[in-house]
Amino acid sequence: MSQDLKEAKKTMPIISTEDNYLTVLNLFTTDTPEHQDQLLTEMQKIVDAAAYPGWISSTVHAGQGTPATANLIQWRSGEDLEKRYDGEEFKHRTLPVFREITTAIRLLQNEIVFSRTRPGTGHRVEVSPDRDDYTAIEVHRVGQADQAELVTLLGEGQDWLVNVPGYRSHSVFKGLRAMFVEGAFAVVYSQWDSKESYEAFRDLPHATKPGPRRANDERIAALQTGHDANTYRVVHTRTAGE
Repeated sequence: MSQDLKEAKKTMPIISTEDNYLTVLNLFTTDTPEHQDQLLTEMQKIVDAAAYPGWISSTVHAGQGTPATANLIQWRSGEDLEKRYDGEEFKHRTLPVFREITTAIRLLQNEIVFSRTRPGTGHRVEVSPDRDDYTAIEVHRVGQADQAELVTLLGEGQDWLVNVPGYRSHSVFKGLRAMFVEGAFAVVYSQWDSKESYEAFRDLPHATKPGPRRANDERIAALQTGHDANTYRVVHTRTAGE
């Protein structure tokens, strides 16, 4: 196959509320940059060999804030994913290898419920190493009764984000179930122009935030029972169509 044809066959994963994919975020933390490199190597091997029924795409992220990796995986359905989890390879090779080089593992199954991009950039949230996005992934833990309100606050409640310098997109996922995580949760996946623009947004003193953001943040803080975040760069991706 010619190089031009290979390039033409490449497809870029898209985060969209129009798709009915199950989105899995596999989050691994570790203790050293060397272990992060090992994780990335193992994850890329799995992605490049993926041929599972119902698998749509996988996108590997390298931690920037602290040593970690993230894999954003799209599946046709939860049933397809469970067949993967029930397989001998996953139980007896994949998990043991990751346990050796991680300090924490979270396998989060999610439904995409909200997505927005900066005006003038189209409505598609593209995820690819060919882009230069500085990506933040936030996990918000919440009581089951408050999950729906929290999801709304994280998505529709943040209309003002489009005016924040450096903002590119944010997508909100409703947690459905998880391995190695207890309770309800929601996930925010956001893209930024740079580390500097993200940190300027993140570290703005609460007293100086615009009124709508301040009120929104206060309500989120009141609802959530825990929160953590890390930043990433996309380093590898592959889709079932390649």
